[in-house]
Amino acid sequence: MKTRKGYKVYPLTNAQKFHYYYLDFSPKKEVLNIGTSLTIEVDLDWNVLKESIYEAYERNECMRVRFVSDKDGSRYQYVVEKEDRDIEFVDFTGKTMEEAEDTMRTWTRVPFSEEEIPMNKVVMIKTPDGFNGIYLLADHRMMDAQSLICFLRDVIELYCYRMYDDVAYPKDMSSYIEQIEKDLAYEAGSKAQARDEAFFHKLIEESEPIYNGIEGGGRLQMEREKSGNPNLRAAMNVSDSVDAAIDTFHLEEEPTKRLMNFCEKYHVSLTCLLLMGLRTYFQKMNGNDDVSINSAIARRATLKEKKSGGTRIHSFPFRTIITEDRKFIDAIYEIRDRQNEMFRHANYDPVAYFAYRSKVYPNAPGQTYEPMALTYQPMTLQDEGLDKLGGIKYKTKWYSNGATTQGMYLTVMHRPEDNGLDFNFEHQIRAVSRKQLEYLYYYLCKIMFKGTENPNLSVGEIIKLV
Repeated sequence: MKTRKGYKVYPLTNAQKFHYYYLDFSPKKEVLNIGTSLTIEVDLDWNVLKESIYEAYERNECMRVRFVSDKDGSRYQYVVEKEDRDIEFVDFTGKTMEEAEDTMRTWTRVPFSEEEIPMNKVVMIKTPDGFNGIYLLADHRMMDAQSLICFLRDVIELYCYRMYDDVAYPKDMSSYIEQIEKDLAYEAGSKAQARDEAFFHKLIEESEPIYNGIEGGGRLQMEREKSGNPNLRAAMNVSDSVDAAIDTFHLEEEPTKRLMNFCEKYHVSLTCLLLMGLRTYFQKMNGNDDVSINSAIARRATLKEKKSGGTRIHSFPFRTIITEDRKFIDAIYEIRDRQNEMFRHANYDPVAYFAYRSKVYPNAPGQTYEPMALTYQPMTLQDEGLDKLGGIKYKTKWYSNGATTQGMYLTVMHRPEDNGLDFNFEHQIRAVSRKQLEYLYYYLCKIMFKGTENPNLSVGEIIKLV
């Protein structure tokens, strides 16, 4: 058994290795940083909060992970027994909110050294708007959005347990090590892995997808002229700079409820509705029935997976060929069925998927069929914990790390204040402009609301109406 400093050492999982797929192409290593804050409109006992953070470290194994490399460059990980590093307190009183947020953005743009240091940072913060709480920075190889939310919620529940008599002690987290052992067993040549590989190989071999641009077919046409291949179906969706920003659009509580009610009535997920809206937008703009979008899969179906922390996201292209004569609701059902089928095989290595696709359809480096990626994050802080505090206001904020290797990545999340939806577009500044995003968001909403209000209309009719 391989050990380091007395701790058992484990290889990285495919979900962790997937991040190296784009890290190696980025000159800015902070591309893997995720920065967020959770603040509450309550005066906090900072000593009790610090004790709660330390206890949350003990309860969340993924917060105690260390990376180490062999001389040959192979990467491994292990979990230390205890975190005793100091937890900093920063008081932004006297600053503006813009200055405070600029500081936290600066923190988010400092990459982690990979070698045997904590891959996260927690700072207790007092903000100028009278809110208090914590800022959390994590490396994406160690945490995803769901595990970030899980940890933040654990800290607050532990704090509330200490401070309020009627708040119960939170249920235990699950073992991070136990989950990566299961992942590594799957990846070691299991029968399930072979079945999943056969599924994706067959999917890839069916036919070649086609690229759809945010403003239409201009980019693909330009690539065709540049290459001299009038039948080229792939294009570049990135710029020569990884400099990035996050632009957020807010959907209010009432229209969000209308979308959620539709999903409940027709037994589909919001991810299906978002994919339908996005693919119909690209169909409208490009005139293609064939649309592909990268879709992230959280791989947290079980309670143990939900509460184990770490990073479990696998991302695959989600392709649909839906003609304009199809009813909106029938297209939604097709997306649901295809999504469910993909979920059953989602443990497969995404890097292996893209490697095989590039063999079947060899294109120039950097060319792709997908103009964007989508993640929907259903987990909210309202699920349990903070809802017990009555009318106390609280809010979350996500901070850009300033870099991305993707042209456009949309993350849709529920706001803690009212459970409305935030559409967070992380994008390369030189690849996609805010004006283009405003246009996309406007039509995405029009398509989703027109379709949910008239589910028996055809896709073509909805495209004409919006």
